[in-house]
Amino acid sequence: MVIALDRLCPPGIPGPGEGMAVTVVDREGSPLRVFPDAKGIWRYPVGLDEVSPLYVEALLAYEDRWFYRHPGVNPLAMGRAVVDAVKHGRIVSGGSTLTMQVARILHPHRRTIAGKLGQMLRAFQLERRLTKDEILTLYLNHAPFGGTVEGVQAAALTYLGKPAAELTHAEAALLAVLPQAPSRNRPDVHPDRAVAARNKVLERVAEFGLWERLLVDEAVAEPLAVHAWKPPFRAPLMARRLRQENPQASLIRTALDPAIQAGLAELAANLKGEFTSGTSLALLVVENETGKVRGYKGSMDFFDNERFGHVDMVQATRSPGSTLKPFLYAIALEEGLIHSESLLMDSPMSIKGYTPLNFTRHFSGPVSAADALVRSLNVPAVDLLDRVGPIRFDSLLRQAGIHLRYPEGGEPNLSMILGGVGTNLEELVTAYASLARRGAVSPLQYTLEGEGPVTQALSEGSAWIVRRILETPERERTSRGRFGMNRGRKLAWKTGTSYGFRDAWAVGVTDAHTVGIWVGRPDGTPLPGHYGAVTAVPILFQVAQILPAGNATRAPMPESVSLDVICWPLGIASSETAPEHCHIKRTAWILNDTIPPTFGPRHPEALMAPNPMTVRVAPDTGNGLYGPCLDRWLDNHPDRQTTTRIIARWPGGAAPFLPPWIRSRSRLPTPDPSCLPDEIPLGAPITIHGIHEGAILKDPLKPCQPLTVELSATGGSGPLHWMINHTWITQSHSGTPTRITFATPGKHTLTVMDTAGRYADLSVMVR
Repeated sequence: MVIALDRLCPPGIPGPGEGMAVTVVDREGSPLRVFPDAKGIWRYPVGLDEVSPLYVEALLAYEDRWFYRHPGVNPLAMGRAVVDAVKHGRIVSGGSTLTMQVARILHPHRRTIAGKLGQMLRAFQLERRLTKDEILTLYLNHAPFGGTVEGVQAAALTYLGKPAAELTHAEAALLAVLPQAPSRNRPDVHPDRAVAARNKVLERVAEFGLWERLLVDEAVAEPLAVHAWKPPFRAPLMARRLRQENPQASLIRTALDPAIQAGLAELAANLKGEFTSGTSLALLVVENETGKVRGYKGSMDFFDNERFGHVDMVQATRSPGSTLKPFLYAIALEEGLIHSESLLMDSPMSIKGYTPLNFTRHFSGPVSAADALVRSLNVPAVDLLDRVGPIRFDSLLRQAGIHLRYPEGGEPNLSMILGGVGTNLEELVTAYASLARRGAVSPLQYTLEGEGPVTQALSEGSAWIVRRILETPERERTSRGRFGMNRGRKLAWKTGTSYGFRDAWAVGVTDAHTVGIWVGRPDGTPLPGHYGAVTAVPILFQVAQILPAGNATRAPMPESVSLDVICWPLGIASSETAPEHCHIKRTAWILNDTIPPTFGPRHPEALMAPNPMTVRVAPDTGNGLYGPCLDRWLDNHPDRQTTTRIIARWPGGAAPFLPPWIRSRSRLPTPDPSCLPDEIPLGAPITIHGIHEGAILKDPLKPCQPLTVELSATGGSGPLHWMINHTWITQSHSGTPTRITFATPGKHTLTVMDTAGRYADLSVMVR
């Protein structure tokens, strides 16, 4: 009959984790954040081996000494309960076993004889279907402990501030008795009643001889220490994210390192006072070898609504500024376009109608690829992207884990390298970790279980070279000199600032970890004066300093990488360069033994190809004879011989930035008067009007104040760019007056240049 009833009305036995609060823990098992169930009940999953043996001993001694011997119902206890019920006309003592208590928890009933009989039948069902340990585990997880607290783990954390595995004798006795009258004996509400009930259990345990009398006396004398437990919020945004991604899980074991997470939390709290209201930040730390996320701070303060603390900025799509540039240089290395010291130009340049400016508006002229990357110069990057191809670059970034978001209807274009796209901190850190993983990329791992697929996004050689460039010794301190790395530990890092000072980024790579920093306002409001180098980098260095060194070793130089000495301006190996053409020597990292020459000109009219350039010179005057001009000269002087000069040319626009001795070595001979304008290299020269070399400028009414003069320039082609001391001021067109302001007194160099490299410059004194 019992078997038939069991089949007709099976007990509702919850499965493992069913009905539990969701608990997200760090890699050591400590809670990061907990979420109650749909009814607001706090119930944390716990196994029998995760509970103190003292609690089990106290529970069985007080509630059910014969638990492991009876079939679910204790006849002696039930007989006593029946006698009491007949004597008093109502149920006085339950006589319930632990199995019966579990049955009542799972199937609540009224305290009547019929209800008790139903409880007994359910107990038999449980004993038939489950082992004793499984029944006891159900009790450990579902017993009521007052209010919305259920289960011994929830009770231990709520009332005692510790897990159930760490209970003392007195604490074990307290929790053993609490489910009998959870509201009446709640230690945080009725401490005296709780102590009396606890001591009753202790005496019972002593009576049965389970604990020595001395231990029991010490437990009785132990004061009740109730801790006002606050739900943990050590990684609230990451926990929320993982709960949403794992809706069926009751326990989520993350890979978070508690020491690193505590360091990030302390750092964010200290930084809060340094930033205006509304400003938030995001910090992400990843272990390079495994891809495990060891630290996650999604906002400045979760509870600060003015700072949008509930918004997870690790996942938020923002403009990356210049943080994508290392991957552009990596692909250019792989495709044989550059080596680390390739000569690039940082000067006004029109690239398919796009004329980029640097963040500082200052131009540096000739720079190496490594210098251009470290200094985050925009013009060389746009030039390089155009040669690589925006679509090709977008494809590489996808392999590296960065899936760019474009404006509606947008597609890969030259602005992408300056931040004209969207990505997030998580994707950036994923990609940067490849610099320490020999170019390999895998998705970040937030939990202890599982590994993601590995993709070879960069070659081992290009990843090694780019990382070496980004960790050069002179970058070990910030411009403020406030933070530096310990000797022996290297940090390769890159910054980024989005348009309008909306996002400040810094991403760094050590041997063991990759760190990402974002600072800004989640609502996109600009923060003038805050940018990567001054806002995010100091935070990056502070995070790097709190990281454990780890056991990671530095990767040796790959076989595909070598060192060689190259010469500017040609860009090829010094061993293959004539001494007179080697103006500057540089030691370069070379990938796959490829030493490409300096890029040729973008403007065919520059007449610079090939390089070095062979020029025929009139023997008497030394004037240059170019193109058809040479033919006419030979026709007019059949008995004369020209001489030949071979000149190593610098890229267009380089001359204003070069020292005089290099200018003279690379300057083309003055064209012969017989040459027509369209036969002259670089075409019509530029002339500055309204001022002369060595002019002294002064406003007698406003001495030592900014001085504005109206000037014009003629010649060149297209827009003319005006610079003071190589810092861009404005642009105009040939013959159009423009106002130029000298902000400070002193000696200044005024330069006008078109995008083909033609220029004019002169020195003035402002007083």
